[in-house]
Amino acid sequence: MERRKFLQQGTLAGLSTLAFSAATAAAHPSEGSLPAIGKPFNLNYAPHDGMFKNSAGSNVLDQIQFMYDQGFRSFEDNGLMNRDVAEQEKIGNLLAKLGMQMGVFVIDGGDNWKTSLTTGKQEFRDTFVKICRKALETAKRVNAKWATFVPGYFERNLPIGVQTANVIEALRLGTAILEPQGLIMVLEPLSDNADLFLRTAEQSYMVCKAVNSPSCKILYDIYHMQRNTGNLIPVMDLCWDEIAYIQIGDNPGRKEPTTGEINYKNIFKHLHTKGYKGVLGMEHGNANPGKEGEVALIKAYRESDAFL
Repeated sequence: MERRKFLQQGTLAGLSTLAFSAATAAAHPSEGSLPAIGKPFNLNYAPHDGMFKNSAGSNVLDQIQFMYDQGFRSFEDNGLMNRDVAEQEKIGNLLAKLGMQMGVFVIDGGDNWKTSLTTGKQEFRDTFVKICRKALETAKRVNAKWATFVPGYFERNLPIGVQTANVIEALRLGTAILEPQGLIMVLEPLSDNADLFLRTAEQSYMVCKAVNSPSCKILYDIYHMQRNTGNLIPVMDLCWDEIAYIQIGDNPGRKEPTTGEINYKNIFKHLHTKGYKGVLGMEHGNANPGKEGEVALIKAYRESDAFL
């Protein structure tokens, strides 16, 4: 064979090998890396600001783009009401461009936990009504459908029945504002401390039934409910018709699925079987630091989402 032909054939063979190797690497990323574009998950998980800051940078818009590229189709932002209007609008525009959904933000009027509706005090009701009106304006900018609300602390000088009635009456004032605009206030029972009034899904279910509005529903945070009551799937089923939003966090530690005791693959399969089409907010931290921790977090969701 002529030397020139031999070199040409060798070069072509080398190029073919390199192309094949590159394609194989893209299809099978290394342990510490992620594919450039991730397929959508079976369920609609929503990361939050800061969860992928090492991979995407500190800008929330860059993080949202990264979330989309990794297969996530929703985003939640507890502190949305504290962002300036221009940034809220940028977030809303980017979500619309990408076809992503806005998850919950917090109806935030300061220290909501201590501004308690259990007291029945008019000043607290007035503050609540005011922040509900403000929340509507925020929701419009990002096309949000859900907003988290916590009624506050126990008023231990009052009987529990009176406290509950005070909360119900106040929430009815809020739904009168939110319902005509289609914004759903999701009540979140919490496990953060023993002073919080709303503690269980069953208690929240009773309050929602009494308020009797499509704009007053339950945020079922699996991490908090595991800590407070356990029995996650049966309780979820009992309260199902009042649950509008779900959040995730493993226990102990409040990190991503597979890092604690909760069988999230089983829970996700149950939600899929029930036909749940809503958002599952990723309200937890990262178990490990840096980009490696973010890669591990996404892989944990891929593993837990592989229930079909």
